[in-house]
Formats: sequence, structure tokens, C-alpha cells
Amino acid sequence: MKKLAILGATGSIGASTVSVCRSNPGLYEITLLVASTSVDKMFALCQEFTPRYVAMSCNRATLQLRELLKNANLPSQVLDNEQELLQLLAGEEVDAVMAAIVGAAGLKTTLAAVDAGKEIFLANKEALVMSGALFINAVKKSGAKLWPVDSEHNAIYQALSPRLQNTIGACDLPGEGVSKILLTGSGGPFLEKPLAEFSSITPAQAIKHPNWSMGNKISIDSATMMNKGLEYIEARWLFNADKAQLQVVIHPQSVIHSMVQYKDGSVIAQMGNPDMRIPIAYVMGGEQRIESGGGFFDFFSTANFSFAEPDFTRYPCLKLAIDACFEGQQSTTILNAANEVAVAAFLQKKIKFTQIGQLVERVLNCAGGASIESIEHLLEIDALARLNAGEIIKRDYLC
Repeated sequence: MKKLAILGATGSIGASTVSVCRSNPGLYEITLLVASTSVDKMFALCQEFTPRYVAMSCNRATLQLRELLKNANLPSQVLDNEQELLQLLAGEEVDAVMAAIVGAAGLKTTLAAVDAGKEIFLANKEALVMSGALFINAVKKSGAKLWPVDSEHNAIYQALSPRLQNTIGACDLPGEGVSKILLTGSGGPFLEKPLAEFSSITPAQAIKHPNWSMGNKISIDSATMMNKGLEYIEARWLFNADKAQLQVVIHPQSVIHSMVQYKDGSVIAQMGNPDMRIPIAYVMGGEQRIESGGGFFDFFSTANFSFAEPDFTRYPCLKLAIDACFEGQQSTTILNAANEVAVAAFLQKKIKFTQIGQLVERVLNCAGGASIESIEHLLEIDALARLNAGEIIKRDYLC
């Protein structure tokens, strides 16, 4: 059995990962669970799986969980700090890591596992959006095995040749006959909503995705299509694609998760129900298909498949991300940081839905042209972008 760490264990990806583990009890031993503040959910997981180690990013949550485990006489050890966690991820207690901590918060832990040459199930898209070349170079240096978990990138991976699957980060797409990667997106809950009504969109409306069940942050990103923009950047790094080889396609049904177009005119698509257990089961199964618990797609219950070009007046965040993708690592780092601040402010009703993209663009316009020399430098740029975004909100947007 492989020893599995789940980073972001109480989130939606974490829950789907745990579900796949339940369906395949002899495949993985869960040795480490990491979460932020959801003490009750983490305690329930400890009762079910008794992992050797658990970690919470919040000090108060750490103390609460430790007390609950002590009273229940459960053996799981609660880690005291981030350094202990990073050391554990690099050690022999972990073989494979589900990297599913949302946002920039997941970068350090994911990179620690990469540097140690672990098997990485990458669900944290921000790791590549922020660190790009640094991340891919670390994978190459350590020999870590990188599996894309996002349904879109997982679909692309499944549609590629074995040679390309084994050269993630350095794919020779033309050499294997690939002409284009077609990244599909549903268009979110506001695909047909009149643009004149966008300024009155509420957080409650924006988190109601028509197809997927996701956390609040990623649901807002789906509504703005920033999520697709981040996936576009991630696809650039995962598959070594240039701008001419990447295209976003609106597909409202969310059944075709992405496609690969070949130079002979063939298009290979990966399809299935919109259930994250399916791509998670694919990566966790490695060389074999395993049970996902996700169910089979019913072709007779779907009236049609439709496709459209994205409208950038409706989705300005998508355009910002596509433009930032090939402007350099600093731009994508700032894009991600500003968006995280903007989404949090919208969820707190400090800014309007339409101001998310406006805020991100304003922070990007403040950027210089410095190259990224290290992870520490990258984190400094990230912190400055967050500070700039916060100051703009206070000065110009806050009601």
C-alpha cells in the first residue's frame, strides 16, 4: 500500500479523494491529513482512518483538534508547525501527495513534496500559476511524478500519447502530431445572463454552479471564468504549449472535459459525468483503472452538446489570464494574488461582482518587469500584490 498525504483534506477535492480511498481500501494508507480550520470534519476523518499525523494551519484549530483526539483516545499526532509538516512531506512516511489546498497557501507544501521526488496528484492549480518554470524545473530535478487532477488537464493527459504523458512539463506537442489543446469550460452560472445585470450579482448567486459541486472560491472563479484562465496558464506549463496551441471552448454541459486536436484532423475527447472522483481515481490508480464511485454517463439523458467561443466582454478575467500567461511569471503571480483578494472581498460583499476583474487589472497595471529568481522572491511579489489590492479596495471600492 502506498502512504498517502491529503493536503486540503476537508475541502471538496479532499472529500472526493477520501471517497475514492473508501472505494479502493487496499490501495492507499492515509498517513497524513492537512486542513485549515474545519476541526469537526478533520476529527471525523481521524475517527475513520486514524492517520498517523494531522495538521491544521490555524493555531486555534490545532489546539481544538488535539483536545478532541486526546479525549477520544485516538493515536493521530497533531503537528505543531509548518516546518514539521514540510519535513514530514519530504520523509519516508509519505509516498504520494494529493495537493488540494486552494490558492497560494498550497505552494510551499506542494513544492516540498516535489523536491523530495514524491508522486504528486496536482489539484492546486495556483502552484503552477504562481511558480511555473520554477515548479516544472523542480519536478525535472527531483524526478517527481506529476499527475494532473483538474478535470480539464486530466482529460488532456488521457488524450495524449504515452510519450507525452511521460514528459509532463517538456512535451513535444508537434513531434507527437498535436496541433491544439482545446480547454473546455461551462461558462458558469451567468452564461446567458444579460450583462446589464452583472453589477447586481450576489455571492449566493455566483457560488451556484450549474454542473459542479465546489468550494466558494473556485465557484466564484468559475462564474468569472478566471478559473479557466488559471487552467489555461497551468496547461501552458504542464504540456509545454505555446499560445497557438491553446484554445478555450465554452461547453455548457460539462460532459466533454477537454480535447486534443491532432494534425491529421482527429480530435480525441475525454468525457464523463461532472464528478471529481473520476479524474482522482484515474491518477490514484496509476497504471490501472479503479473504481471511482462516480457513476456512468447516460448518453440518452442528454439532449445535445453545444460549443461556443468565449465572450471577453462577459468574461474579462479570462482575457486577463490569457494575456498574463505569456507576459512572464511575475504577471501570473500578481494575477493570482489579486484575484484571491478580489474574490474574498466579493464574498464579504465589499466589492461588486463586476469589480473583481477591474481590481485584478488595476493591480496588474502596477506591476514592474522583474524576473522571478526564487520562490522567496515570488512570495514577496505575491505579498506586495495582495497589499496593493487591499489598498485599492479600501481607497476606491469599500462601501
